Amino acid sequence: MAVRRISLVVAAALAGVSSAAVAQTPTSQLLVPPADAETFLIISQAGQHGTTAAWKLPDGTLAYRFSMNLRGQIFEQDETLHIGPNGQPDRVVVRGIDPGGDIAETFDIKDGKAHWKNKIEDATVAYDGKAQYSTYGGPFSALKYSAESLYKASGKTLTLLPGGSAKMVKLVDIPIGSGPTAKTVTSWTIEGVGLEPQPIVLNQDGTLFAYVGGIAMIPEAYKDDFLKIQKAQIDALAARNPAYMAKFGKVSPVPVAFTHVKLFDSVNAKFLPDQTVVTNGKTIAAVGPAGSIKVPANAKVIDGTGKTLSPGIWDAHMHTGSDLQGLMLLSMGETSARNPGADIQPTLLRNARIAKGELLYPTVYSSVLIDGKGPLAAQGGITVSSAEEAVAAVDKAKADGFPGVKFYTSMKPEWLWPAIKEAHKLGLHVHGHIPATLRPKDVIAGGYDEITHINFVIMQALPDSVVNIDNGIERFNGPGKYAKDVDLGAEPMKSLIAEMAAKKITVDPTLSTFESLYVPENGDLSPSYAPFVGTMPPQVERGFREGGFKPPAGVTRADWRASYAKLVALTKALHDAGVPIVAGTDGGGLEIIRELELYVQAGFTTGEALQSATLTPATLVGAGKDTGSITVGKQADLVLVSGDPEAKIGDMRHTDWVMSDGALMNADELRAAAGFSGRPK
Repeated sequence: MAVRRISLVVAAALAGVSSAAVAQTPTSQLLVPPADAETFLIISQAGQHGTTAAWKLPDGTLAYRFSMNLRGQIFEQDETLHIGPNGQPDRVVVRGIDPGGDIAETFDIKDGKAHWKNKIEDATVAYDGKAQYSTYGGPFSALKYSAESLYKASGKTLTLLPGGSAKMVKLVDIPIGSGPTAKTVTSWTIEGVGLEPQPIVLNQDGTLFAYVGGIAMIPEAYKDDFLKIQKAQIDALAARNPAYMAKFGKVSPVPVAFTHVKLFDSVNAKFLPDQTVVTNGKTIAAVGPAGSIKVPANAKVIDGTGKTLSPGIWDAHMHTGSDLQGLMLLSMGETSARNPGADIQPTLLRNARIAKGELLYPTVYSSVLIDGKGPLAAQGGITVSSAEEAVAAVDKAKADGFPGVKFYTSMKPEWLWPAIKEAHKLGLHVHGHIPATLRPKDVIAGGYDEITHINFVIMQALPDSVVNIDNGIERFNGPGKYAKDVDLGAEPMKSLIAEMAAKKITVDPTLSTFESLYVPENGDLSPSYAPFVGTMPPQVERGFREGGFKPPAGVTRADWRASYAKLVALTKALHDAGVPIVAGTDGGGLEIIRELELYVQAGFTTGEALQSATLTPATLVGAGKDTGSITVGKQADLVLVSGDPEAKIGDMRHTDWVMSDGALMNADELRAAAGFSGRPK
């Protein structure tokens, strides 16, 4: 789901946009690109999702238009940008909508002051005539101005408003096209605006050619070069990996002893005082009360007094991006993860680098996303239009070495059932969203092992008017409207919960995602990211105050908050009944401890919450015999934190040392390498 990533990618890549704080502009009144506008397709591995355009108005003002339907989430936006005498924008207006509602934003310069207003900010500062305003959101095609101006800037560096700076660094030349369309483009990275370098593709004259990530903005004539460009960028960025591997990724040559720690026993979901744990190479060699464990004479001793040692953390539902994301994940103590719905090419390339010992990264178990073709198809997946194609997609997942398949909401039932049968025949884990027209009991009977996202569990009790079209925006709007009124102790939820418990159908709730969608107004500081304020680039931290989706007509934010509370209660009811809960976020790695905080708020003990991010997901993927608990003979996947997560689960953010498969890493050094300026609060 994580649609907010799209707008943040645009912001992180300097999408120079703003919008007017006036009444929402109807889509019918947005700018219409002229016939000679420069146009781009918005595509992913799954197909086309929208279009965007750039052109110049008669008075020289730059204009942009963006239209996208991402699984029912609508983006209709335009922007006008006027260049001042100093070569920087002095007037910008962005209008239109995204799933959060009105995106209106304005920026102008008057009397030596810069003023901007958008859905999270209203600020005025003295203007030095040099900084370039980086808008909060707006059309994808506005990347054209921001990337081209950065390319032309002295030293290819720009100071930004509201803060920070951006630098452009050459990455790789890429030959594309054939015959009359053959040419060479250059991928550059924009650095300083995010934790990771953001590639952007320019023509040889420095004009924008494309943006290529998981989703691409690319000229139609070159859409077939999408995967080629993606691979070239990934391979070029991979050249940076060996240095990090050499610094952090070596297994300790001597035993490591964590002495006098409070130990989290993930088998029993309890905390044990004054324990000592000794590792030898890649495995755990000894565990027990501090007074009973002999520490080897040559061991590296880490005093854990006042600290807690846990198995390495799992995020059971996160989306991996670049290779450098591994540094951030490990700094958080995340030694393992699941990536449900992984883009195939980047995942296979990353797996190959990890297998060769070239890349420092958590162990990631990825699933291939399979969805039905059409305008609401999920980005990044394999799209199918028949039972035969669905079965073939499952076969491809197995052949490519993926341990699971994730089905999505536009799958027709007659395609789904044979695909599930094939997946089980091949030994693959089956999970996912619940396709439109179906309910949880249907997919459980059909062979699902796991239901992804708590909103799809509540679909059992929602009306047909929601269920029949929940492959679009109704998968959010429907639960937001109706969940608050569902009696979890009555039918149909009572028998559903009992059946899921009896059959051990796992649930991946991603409560932190629904908190972000249903609870905040624009400007509210997200609890998932609040501890990181002051540690990340300013352009990233702006996104910490992004509000939730806009409730539809007739539904209030209070309704959505009440429905969110019911989803939290449903998670607790499932847990109490014995349904396995695995902690996942649908995020990028920063959100996992917030997910655990929400489980504690729901009524889990801190031990039960932490178990959902350690042994339970390890067991789910078949790795429980090797990892997930601090047990002699298991892999040395450990995290030492300052504080007492038994009393306050949020202390799991305060990582001191991380050990992944025997490699001992200082968490502060990992944070610095990942781009953080300090520890989370």
